Amino acid sequence: MPDAGSGRPQAAKLGLKPGQRVGLSDPPPGWALADPPAGLLDAEPDGPADVIIAFFGAAGEIAERLGGLARRIYPAGALWAAWPRRAGGHHSDITDEVIRAHALSIGLVDVKVAAIDADWSGLRLVWRRENRR
Repeated sequence: MPDAGSGRPQAAKLGLKPGQRVGLSDPPPGWALADPPAGLLDAEPDGPADVIIAFFGAAGEIAERLGGLARRIYPAGALWAAWPRRAGGHHSDITDEVIRAHALSIGLVDVKVAAIDADWSGLRLVWRRENRR
C-alpha cells in the first residue's frame, strides 16, 4: 500500500526487511505498520532492536527518551524518531532540527527524513561510524 509522501510502500521507506527485530515506542492508540513484510520479529520492549519507530508528541519528550532508545539500536540499528506531520494538519513543537540537535549531542546522525504515514513524519537516526565501537 503506498504511503503519504513519495507513494512508496511504508515498509520500503522505513527499510524494513524479513528477520529484523522491530520495536514500536509509544505508538498512538491503534497505530500499526501498514503491510509489514512477512518475517519481522517483535523486539522485546527494552531489548535490542534492528529498527525502532519511536513516537514523540512534544519536544520535551525527546531528551528524556532518546538515549535509552539509541542504546537499544547500538551498534548498527536504526531509530525512526516520529513526530506529528504539519502537512497532515497536526500542530507540534517538534521539527527535524529539534530531533537532530538532540541526536547529534549523543552520537547519532540522521540519514533520511520521510512521511511515515499521513499523520507522522520521521527522521531515521543511526550511530555515527566512529561511535559504533
